Amino acid sequence: MLNTVTRATMQPVDIPLADGVYDAFVVWAETRDDGALALDLTITTGEHKGDVVSVRATGAPRDAIDLVGVPCTLHVRDGEPLVEW
Repeated sequence: MLNTVTRATMQPVDIPLADGVYDAFVVWAETRDDGALALDLTITTGEHKGDVVSVRATGAPRDAIDLVGVPCTLHVRDGEPLVEW
């Protein structure tokens, strides 16, 4: 499952994350009506450690419930997130 990249968007109500790479952990995931996943990611290192970020993702490598508890890497570039598994 390594090196699979999932396209994602952050909701505007979330904490703003500066461009960068963040280690994270999936604390909740659910499938939306359109097939996309809603993911709640906890940042596990650095200045934002403990912050929870919600992203809407497509192209995830597993079903929503199977992603709960999975570590990932959140890449933010120009305010756009990508989740790497």
